[in-house]
Amino acid sequence: MSWVQIWVHLVFSTKNRIPFFNSPEIRSEVFQHIRENAESKQIWIDCINGHKEHVHCLISLGKKQSISQVTQLIKGESSFWINKNRLVTRGFSWQDDYWAVSVSRSHLKWVRKYIKGQEEHHKKVSFREEVEEFMEKYGWKYIRE
Repeated sequence: MSWVQIWVHLVFSTKNRIPFFNSPEIRSEVFQHIRENAESKQIWIDCINGHKEHVHCLISLGKKQSISQVTQLIKGESSFWINKNRLVTRGFSWQDDYWAVSVSRSHLKWVRKYIKGQEEHHKKVSFREEVEEFMEKYGWKYIRE
């Protein structure tokens, strides 16, 4: 038997960062669906939250899962579901890009609190500012194509 514990903080946004999820009710419905769909695919989402144009997930990867595979399964199916159920007024899609960072066991409590506090966090900080903070914190550079 294999034992694996790889925690990942995954963030992805709507295409062109359009604020499709303006109401807490829509966000709740989308996040609940993402959680249920992930569970059906044996993807463990410890916590999920976000704001008008993005989603944060704390995920524990399984022994046969990659970040790209899990992200594709979550984003692809949820995009289809959002459109099928007409939760938004025009065609919905996710941005192709995402970011993911490993989380040590000692930081899980902090990451959970951060993800759960998205509503309050974004009263003070825009998503653009949040992205800039992460880019600086992790030493990432934008790649312009």
